[in-house]
Amino acid sequence: QVQLVESGGGLVQAGGSLRLSCATSGIRFSLYVMGWYRQAPGKERELIASILASGRPNYADFAKARFTISRNNGRSTVSLQINNVQPEDTGDYYCRALYRTEGYWGQGTRVNVSS
Repeated sequence: QVQLVESGGGLVQAGGSLRLSCATSGIRFSLYVMGWYRQAPGKERELIASILASGRPNYADFAKARFTISRNNGRSTVSLQINNVQPEDTGDYYCRALYRTEGYWGQGTRVNVSS
């Protein structure tokens, strides 16, 4: 059974930092491209960043300055570091695993940023 479980969300003050984690099981993690997405209230889900099996990251333009994605193939986890958190970062954050046409989503973790 495939599971992706996000953690690390919660209430954070603007200007602070946050580290989200996604623990996976049931997949050959080292084969998968891993991604972090977010969905702000009333908006569509958008890609923040992805990281290849090799460890090479790719970022959406809005994420290049404050977001860092990383993975640990030995622990089958992927993380997202958010620095200088802003109110517009409020939303649900999801991790995704993708290998060719096989993709899985986690249930998400909620981030609330207070100004």
